[in-house]
Amino acid sequence: QVQLVESGGGLVQPGGSLRLSCAASGLAFSSYAMGWFRQAPGKEREFVAAIWSFTRIYYANFVKGRFTISRDNAKNTVYLQMNSLKPEDTAIYYCAADRNSEVRVAVYEYDYWGQGTQVTVSS
Repeated sequence: QVQLVESGGGLVQPGGSLRLSCAASGLAFSSYAMGWFRQAPGKEREFVAAIWSFTRIYYANFVKGRFTISRDNAKNTVYLQMNSLKPEDTAIYYCAADRNSEVRVAVYEYDYWGQGTQVTVSS
Protein backbone atom coordinates (compact mmCIF):
# COMPACT_ATOMS: atom_id res chain seq x y z
CA GLN A 1 0.00 0.00 0.00
CA VAL A 2 1.44 3.32 -1.09
CA GLN A 3 1.57 6.05 1.52
CA LEU A 4 2.76 9.63 1.19
CA VAL A 5 2.90 11.54 4.47
CA GLU A 6 3.57 15.27 4.48
CA SER A 7 4.90 17.21 7.45
CA GLY A 8 6.43 20.58 8.26
CA GLY A 9 3.51 22.89 7.67
CA GLY A 10 2.43 25.58 10.11
CA LEU A 11 1.94 29.27 10.71
CA VAL A 12 4.71 31.62 9.60
CA GLN A 13 5.03 35.37 9.20
CA PRO A 14 5.45 36.96 5.77
CA GLY A 15 9.07 36.72 4.70
CA GLY A 16 9.60 33.61 6.77
CA SER A 17 10.58 30.08 5.80
CA LEU A 18 9.26 26.57 6.14
CA ARG A 19 10.56 23.19 5.04
CA LEU A 20 8.02 20.61 4.03
CA SER A 21 8.83 16.90 3.97
CA CYS A 22 7.03 14.01 2.33
CA ALA A 23 7.90 10.49 3.42
CA ALA A 24 6.95 7.79 0.94
CA SER A 25 6.42 4.08 1.48
CA GLY A 26 5.09 1.16 -0.50
CA LEU A 27 6.61 2.20 -3.82
CA ALA A 28 9.94 2.12 -5.61
CA PHE A 29 10.61 5.72 -4.65
CA SER A 30 13.64 6.33 -6.86
CA SER A 31 11.61 5.30 -9.91
CA TYR A 32 8.96 7.96 -9.36
CA ALA A 33 8.94 11.61 -10.17
CA MET A 34 7.74 13.55 -7.13
CA GLY A 35 5.72 16.72 -7.09
CA TRP A 36 4.34 19.33 -4.75
CA PHE A 37 0.96 20.93 -5.34
CA ARG A 38 -1.11 23.33 -3.30
CA GLN A 39 -4.75 24.24 -2.91
CA ALA A 40 -6.05 27.45 -1.39
CA PRO A 41 -9.65 27.78 -0.16
CA GLY A 42 -12.04 28.15 -3.08
CA LYS A 43 -9.33 27.51 -5.66
CA GLU A 44 -8.25 24.56 -7.74
CA ARG A 45 -5.22 22.50 -6.85
CA GLU A 46 -2.16 23.92 -8.61
CA PHE A 47 1.33 22.75 -9.44
CA VAL A 48 4.21 24.06 -7.35
CA ALA A 49 7.31 22.02 -8.18
CA ALA A 50 8.43 18.59 -9.35
CA ILE A 51 11.63 16.58 -9.38
CA TRP A 52 12.80 13.45 -11.12
CA SER A 53 16.51 13.80 -10.65
CA PHE A 54 18.92 16.58 -9.74
CA THR A 55 18.92 17.64 -13.38
CA ARG A 56 15.20 17.31 -13.96
CA ILE A 57 13.45 19.88 -11.82
CA TYR A 58 10.62 22.20 -12.71
CA TYR A 59 8.97 25.03 -10.82
CA ALA A 60 5.82 27.04 -11.24
CA ASN A 61 6.69 30.62 -12.18
CA PHE A 62 5.26 32.03 -8.98
CA VAL A 63 7.76 30.16 -6.78
CA LYS A 64 10.94 30.45 -8.83
CA GLY A 65 13.76 31.82 -6.73
CA ARG A 66 11.85 31.29 -3.48
CA PHE A 67 11.15 27.55 -3.25
CA THR A 68 13.54 24.64 -3.70
CA ILE A 69 12.52 21.03 -4.24
CA SER A 70 14.90 18.19 -3.43
CA ARG A 71 14.81 14.48 -2.76
CA ASP A 72 16.73 11.90 -0.77
CA ASN A 73 16.21 8.50 -2.36
CA ALA A 74 17.95 6.77 0.53
CA LYS A 75 15.28 8.15 2.88
CA ASN A 76 12.36 7.88 0.44
CA THR A 77 11.68 11.54 1.13
CA VAL A 78 11.05 14.64 -0.95
CA TYR A 79 11.41 18.14 0.45
CA LEU A 80 10.15 21.61 -0.35
CA GLN A 81 12.17 24.46 1.12
CA MET A 82 10.04 27.58 1.06
CA ASN A 83 11.65 30.98 1.64
CA SER A 84 10.34 34.54 1.41
CA LEU A 85 6.84 33.32 2.05
CA LYS A 86 3.91 35.54 1.13
CA PRO A 87 0.31 35.55 2.38
CA GLU A 88 -0.76 34.28 -1.05
CA ASP A 89 1.28 31.13 -0.42
CA THR A 90 -1.29 30.12 2.19
CA ALA A 91 -2.74 26.77 1.17
CA ILE A 92 -2.78 23.07 1.86
CA TYR A 93 0.37 21.61 0.31
CA TYR A 94 0.21 18.12 -1.16
CA CYS A 95 2.92 15.69 -2.11
CA ALA A 96 2.33 13.47 -5.14
CA ALA A 97 4.09 10.61 -6.93
CA ASP A 98 4.18 10.02 -10.68
CA ARG A 99 5.39 6.65 -11.95
CA ASN A 100 6.49 8.33 -15.17
CA SER A 101 10.11 9.42 -15.13
CA GLU A 102 9.33 12.95 -16.20
CA VAL A 103 8.53 16.15 -14.38
CA ARG A 104 4.91 16.93 -15.15
CA VAL A 105 2.54 19.62 -13.96
CA ALA A 106 -1.00 18.29 -14.31
CA VAL A 107 -2.86 16.95 -11.31
CA TYR A 108 -4.31 14.03 -13.28
CA GLU A 109 -0.84 12.81 -14.27
CA TYR A 110 0.08 11.88 -10.70
CA ASP A 111 -0.73 8.43 -9.38
CA TYR A 112 -0.55 8.82 -5.61
CA TRP A 113 -1.27 11.67 -3.21
CA GLY A 114 -0.68 12.52 0.40
CA GLN A 115 -3.25 14.01 2.75
CA GLY A 116 -1.66 17.43 2.73
CA THR A 117 -0.17 19.83 5.26
CA GLN A 118 -1.49 23.30 6.01
CA VAL A 119 0.75 26.30 5.42
CA THR A 120 -0.50 29.65 6.68
CA VAL A 121 1.43 32.86 6.04
CA SER A 122 0.11 35.67 8.20
CA SER A 123 1.28 38.37 10.55
